Amino acid sequence: MEKYRKLISLILFFLYVGCIILIAQEEPRSYVAYKTSDSMIIDGIPDESSWTKAPWSDLFIDIEGIKKPTYDTRVKMLWDENNIYFFAQMEEPHVWGDITEHDAVIFHNNDFEVFLDPEADVHGYYELEWNVLNTIWDQYLTAPYRAGNETINGWESLGLQSAVAVEGTLNDPSDEDQGWTLEIAIPFRDLRTGYYQDNVPKSKFWRVGFSRVNWDFDITNGKYSRKKNPETGEFLHEYNWVWSPQYVINMHEPERWGYVYFSEKEVGRTPEEFIIPQDEHIKWFLYELYRDLIGEDQRKIKWQSADGEIFLKPKQILGKPVRVMLDKHDFGFTLWTKSPFTKNKLSVTADGKFRTHKK
Repeated sequence: MEKYRKLISLILFFLYVGCIILIAQEEPRSYVAYKTSDSMIIDGIPDESSWTKAPWSDLFIDIEGIKKPTYDTRVKMLWDENNIYFFAQMEEPHVWGDITEHDAVIFHNNDFEVFLDPEADVHGYYELEWNVLNTIWDQYLTAPYRAGNETINGWESLGLQSAVAVEGTLNDPSDEDQGWTLEIAIPFRDLRTGYYQDNVPKSKFWRVGFSRVNWDFDITNGKYSRKKNPETGEFLHEYNWVWSPQYVINMHEPERWGYVYFSEKEVGRTPEEFIIPQDEHIKWFLYELYRDLIGEDQRKIKWQSADGEIFLKPKQILGKPVRVMLDKHDFGFTLWTKSPFTKNKLSVTADGKFRTHKK
């Protein structure tokens, strides 16, 4: 009997490992945002016909891509000539919040977060956070933290509109709630920092991340607060639930975010399929190598020398061999390759910026 138990445990272990490997190979999630002709009223309630017709995203998953979140979260997206719209629905039996100062650290409450990289170059992106009181933290980041970035907290989305609707009673621990919803409109003109100048991204994709932070809580004198470890007095770790898994507890790796494609079709018409471009698959591989080079796993990469060049053994990507070159120089390094699909050269520099060099 003991032998069978060990055998079953071994089988379960390998199934678990296999699931992790399978999950790690998933490509980022994608969503088609359709155009709306409705006059959108931002009130936290999706009563416009466009919201009824818009598809839901996949349910959120734990940030590391394995565990199922305690409560469901999903989003919808739309756009018109002026704005991009988001509608988030969050299941939550205890709806609470107490941060009221603009640009405070909103994720110290339960919150919903939007990350936008319009150029999809992993540099120059936006982070916006909301709590249930509709308190907002909006900021522009010149690059991910790993690149020694500058966080511009003074950036403001001046035309932004948002509203929250609570399904239950706010800050009342005596009953059980259903959750809260958040509706957002962000003008395209507010998202023109850096080199991004396109007012309306028709038939283009952005890299987009969504995150929901949720905390265990205490109730003291009828008020909610983040739960602390009774032994250390430190706050317990938050939960991070995301639309497209990061596989690390870090939202600031934009190369892992999902894809949002801006269809020119009216919402509710014939659905449009978005296929992630072939060169994006190469880009994911470049960033796998990049993260190893700047981290502690440099020895994992088996580089070879030939004719003064340093390269990696070709990898099969979508049935084509891709050979990545490593150029080392006084200012760091450049990873680059020539796409067998478009013939463009694709590169990632030491600061983590991605570039496409047209043929």
